[in-house]
Amino acid sequence: MKSKIKSATFAFVALSIAIGLITFPKYTLEASMRGIDMWWGTVFPSLLPFFVTAELLIGFGVVRFIGVIFEPIMRPLFNVPGAGSFVWAMGMASGYPSGAKLTARLRQEKQLTKIEAERLVSFTNASNPLFIIAAVSVGFFHDTSLGFLLAIVHYSSNALVGICMRFYGRGNDTRHEQRSKLSIKKAFDELHGTRLRDKRPFGKIFGDAIVNSVQTLLMIGGFIIIFSVITTLLLQVGIAPFLSNGLAKILELFHLPSELSLPIFSGLFEITLGAQLIADTNISSILSQAIAVSFIFAFNGFSVQAQVASILAETDIRFLPYFFARILHGILASGIALLLFPYVYEPSKTTNQVTSVFLPFSPEESFNFWITLSNYGPIITLIFLGIATIILITRFNKHL
Repeated sequence: MKSKIKSATFAFVALSIAIGLITFPKYTLEASMRGIDMWWGTVFPSLLPFFVTAELLIGFGVVRFIGVIFEPIMRPLFNVPGAGSFVWAMGMASGYPSGAKLTARLRQEKQLTKIEAERLVSFTNASNPLFIIAAVSVGFFHDTSLGFLLAIVHYSSNALVGICMRFYGRGNDTRHEQRSKLSIKKAFDELHGTRLRDKRPFGKIFGDAIVNSVQTLLMIGGFIIIFSVITTLLLQVGIAPFLSNGLAKILELFHLPSELSLPIFSGLFEITLGAQLIADTNISSILSQAIAVSFIFAFNGFSVQAQVASILAETDIRFLPYFFARILHGILASGIALLLFPYVYEPSKTTNQVTSVFLPFSPEESFNFWITLSNYGPIITLIFLGIATIILITRFNKHL
């Protein structure tokens, strides 16, 4: 009976989306174009270098080297192997869903147990600092100081999630906590051994890195476009305003403006749209807006969560711990934003020096770089799609 209900639900949702596409063709086309502009103008060119580099570092054994070096830090803090430090750093630098992609890759390489992978993926999917500071703070809010606050809140609360999740699955973990000492020799031996075990020549490794990265980014692009359309349909048919009324009651309990209910609801599906709507909300409390943006950054949005679920489906890593961690992250981020706001947010002072902790250039320069990336991103995307296509055609012809 339960299986039949599930089948009926899936069929109803798919049919409803199809009817929505036919009923609102203009709005769905605009949403689809907005999603594809975001993907091929920003997401693809910004994530591709990180994905390809990560594949090469894993293939050449550098990640195992890093794992041995950082084992004494990552194991006591997060109860994951030292290789988790690589995933954590890359996840922060490149943004979602890099953490899930790299966690799944390390799980396939047997560098993580199932429980360790579920711990790691729970706190390594973060927004990158360029998006937080340049796109949201400068682009949407026109406030550089807010970017510094949002970045501190986002990354500190994410680390706290990792510390909390270290206790997850302790009774079922097949690998017990080990306290190892720093050993450069052991780290290099692991690196060398990994390279020797991988019999692929450099050209094959590099080609695989490009093809695998492009395939993942194509999947990500599909999710971005679909969820952009779904969010628009929910707004057009009146479901989003109706459900946001219930969310408004919850916001009032926490003394937050009810005007933020619809923007937050939109942000639960797609982060960029939600952040833009929050910035455009006509309220006087920047604190309320900071709390709202911090929450949707931490929750990741159903669009990103669907991307993560698709990536994890290729492994035995369960999605539920990651989803639970997103709720925990949202609660912690909202609380930390409330606590730090009086001490960190100072709009009257320049924040170029403090934001350099997260970016190598000023917020204004970061915003200009973001605009440049959006302008030239499609060209980069098309070039690498062409390269991946050529590699696949060449390999196909070799097998004929």
